[in-house]
This record gives sequence, C-alpha cells and structure tokens, in this order.
Amino acid sequence: MAAKEVSAGIFEITERGGKQLATINLVPGASVYGEKLIEIKGCEYRIWNPKRSKLAAMVIKKFNIPIKRDSKVLYLGAASGTTVSHVSDIVSDGIVYAVEFSPRTMRDLIGLCDERPNIIPILADANRPQAYAHIVEEVDVIFQDVAQPNQSEIAAVNVKRFLKSDGHLLLSIKARSIDTVANPKKVFKEEVRKLEHDFDVGFEVLDSRELMPFHEDHLGVMARVRPAL
Repeated sequence: MAAKEVSAGIFEITERGGKQLATINLVPGASVYGEKLIEIKGCEYRIWNPKRSKLAAMVIKKFNIPIKRDSKVLYLGAASGTTVSHVSDIVSDGIVYAVEFSPRTMRDLIGLCDERPNIIPILADANRPQAYAHIVEEVDVIFQDVAQPNQSEIAAVNVKRFLKSDGHLLLSIKARSIDTVANPKKVFKEEVRKLEHDFDVGFEVLDSRELMPFHEDHLGVMARVRPAL
C-alpha cells in the first residue's frame, strides 16, 4: 500500500484492489460520513469517493486544483459537509467559509465544525453575498456546488465580492437544475458563454469537463477573472 500526492494535500492510495483518492485526516480517528480510514507509514488518510463529491470528480478528471495548504476557500452549497471536510483536510493551515441555505443540513455541518476549527459555517443564501460579507474575507478559491437555475450568476456575484484578483473559481454546473428538458451539452455551452460574456466580472474559463461517470449531467468548470488589458 502506498500514497502518492497528486495535488497539494490530495493523494492517490494504491491498494491491491486499485487506486483511490484520499486526504490526510485533520482529526485522526474520526470518520465524517462513514468513509474508510487507512494508515500508511504512521499517517491516517480518509478515502475520498468521487461519486459523492464533485470536487473529487474534478481531481479524477485531471483539473489543476488550485487549493493549497494555506488557502482561504469560500464553499457555496456546503450541504452536510462531505466535501467540505476533505477541503478542511487540504487547507490545514487555511480556512473554509462554508455557506449552506438549509437549516436542517446546517445542523450536521455545525457538528462537523466542532471538531474542525478551520471550517466557518454560514447559514445563508448564496444569491445574497451581502448577507455574509461581514464574515467572509477575500479568498483564494471559490468552490460552488449549488443546484439552482442561476448558477452562473451566483458565481459571478460572489466572485466579484470575495475572490482575490489572482484567485480561481471552481464551479459544478448541474444541467437539470437549469433546464430539465434541454440537452445538457447545450446547457453547458450556454452557461460557459454566460460566464465569459454576460457578467461585469469578466471570466476567463481555463478548463471545463463533464463529470461523468461520477455525476450525470454535470460540468466541472475552472475559471479566473480575466486579467485587465
């Protein structure tokens, strides 16, 4: 059994049965959502299933993930914290601002934060970044997994308010949340066009790939604010 770092804080674990993604457990001995814990050379890893995480799927799809050990990350659509917990592992010297709209789901997220002080839970609507502007500072990365029709607009308003000039947006676009009947590929093309042309932020899309077979009708996008001429 061996662990190979494939991106900052993200590892590929090789076992007899194949290869799996993992992060180093920030809270040794604690499993967050029933994931497998593996010890290799005195270090405990948490297996990261790409079928349960859009960000993990983006890693598998060879996105150049810009999250580092000391990164400040704004996570929109945190849910109960499955992926947030792995981001917490990665940014061991950084911070994760985790925004979630559902009060019921937030209860689970708050429980996670009791053990992980680098996660700041925020009960808020990602459509209204002004509601948490007094909490969130400028960040290096915004990761968004919000299943709403105006996904691109949500990304744009949060990037404008919080993303550093040299920061990156990682966005999971869910086609069926935008249009239930349209061809997903057409939806993806239109959303990328919106990012590039419809907002005063001015996005430069660096990479975009469908997240099949892990997530059906989802497109992963990495973008940055277009440099001024």
